[in-house]
Amino acid sequence: MGIVTSQSFKNTVTTYMGFGIGALNTLFLYTYFLTDIYYGLVSFILSTANIVMPLMAFGAHNTIIKFYSSFKTKNSLNSFLTLMLFLPLVMIIPVGLIGCFTYEAIGELLSQKNGIVKGYVWYIFISAVAMAYFEVFFAWSKTQLQTVFGNFMKEVFHRVGVMLLLFAVYFKWLDVEQFVLGVVWVYIIRTLVMKLYAFAIKFPVLKFNRIEGIRGILKYSALIIIAGSIATIILDIDSFMLGMYIPIQEVAYYGVAIYIATVIVVPSRAMQQILQPLTAQYLNDKNKVALNDLYVRSSQTLFVIGGFIFIIILININALYLLIPKEFSGGLLVVFLVGIAKLYDCLMGCNNVVLFNSDYYRMVLLFGVVLTILTIFLNMLFIPKYGINGSAFATFLAILVYNSIKIYFVKIKFNMMPFNLNTAKVLGVIVFSVLVFYFWEFPFHPIINIALKSLLATIVYVTIVIKLNVSEDISGIIKKYLNQIYNF
Repeated sequence: MGIVTSQSFKNTVTTYMGFGIGALNTLFLYTYFLTDIYYGLVSFILSTANIVMPLMAFGAHNTIIKFYSSFKTKNSLNSFLTLMLFLPLVMIIPVGLIGCFTYEAIGELLSQKNGIVKGYVWYIFISAVAMAYFEVFFAWSKTQLQTVFGNFMKEVFHRVGVMLLLFAVYFKWLDVEQFVLGVVWVYIIRTLVMKLYAFAIKFPVLKFNRIEGIRGILKYSALIIIAGSIATIILDIDSFMLGMYIPIQEVAYYGVAIYIATVIVVPSRAMQQILQPLTAQYLNDKNKVALNDLYVRSSQTLFVIGGFIFIIILININALYLLIPKEFSGGLLVVFLVGIAKLYDCLMGCNNVVLFNSDYYRMVLLFGVVLTILTIFLNMLFIPKYGINGSAFATFLAILVYNSIKIYFVKIKFNMMPFNLNTAKVLGVIVFSVLVFYFWEFPFHPIINIALKSLLATIVYVTIVIKLNVSEDISGIIKKYLNQIYNF
């Protein structure tokens, strides 16, 4: 876990940096500098682009990770990487041509509830293409076990770009139309920078030789499109469907609550960058012992960290909502439900990576198709009745079912479980901390209240975690830095 811990820590720092900037954008700059209609429009464009992105990538970013370590000669490896560079065009070009001829029909479909969407359909397509090739180039660097810069670009760069654009709107250097176009350009520039970095690490040598096992590679890529789409759909279908059923400004309100809850999975997102190539390597080498150790320890580490963030968010949510415009503060239930779902994601450890890089990825596809249908049905059922709270409940149920199925499947096929007695201990500490601190409010300004409660909760949580030694990696890192502070 040495390289995992090292790069995960660096990735966590940069990811939190990005989320800190994103929090400033989401909670304050968007809410004060843009109307809620245009805020909802940007959320709709980016959520829809995220849904389309796996299709545009044609599974190339996942395929690079899975098969890279299986090629033992330079010629075969270069031919494989050449294929991965051009493979997304197999989908991008036809979809783009179809979009040219059916633009009006697509625009009418997406703008049934909110007419403003119709003029921005091409923005969705271009953003999706930029996101797709960014993931391809990021995967390219992951194969060299270099994830920190890519993670910085993925989590920080575009948020800084959006922040600058929001200030440009505030100072009237840009109007809102130019701002929306500028957001798309930020994603394009991010992709170009990632490309330069990936090629600096390993410059492509274009080879068009025959690739051994090409049928299996293409089959995996085609099927992983659906698997990747399913994972993205579960994350973003709620915002997309809200835009189809309710006024678009409510998508903005929902987006604020979702962003708050999503902070819980920041460590997971950071750790996954290095877990992907390592898991693929262990699977290709059939190293069951190392794989099981990685599975359990990643779950324990992420559950401890994710649980801490869940506590800090939940005990401070009421004070936080006092700091933003009142119309955005109706998402308490959304934060709670989606927060639990995200905490469950942390508990999964490297489960997703194991399944996507194993020979059982077809079963994940089957599970996902069923779950996607369930997710769409639940959103259609609950959104008209309960609005954003209904969408949050649908997301909660979908993730609960999907994650439980995947954990059970890994248990059956690999005889591995991420849970143990330490998992129960951490869960107990999380519940205890929430019950103790949620109802305890200081009679001060919300910012001071948040700071004091967070400090007290941190001391209590960290002390108990160290005493119980529920994660060797977490305890080791905490003791290391405490010793450094003490010696200093």
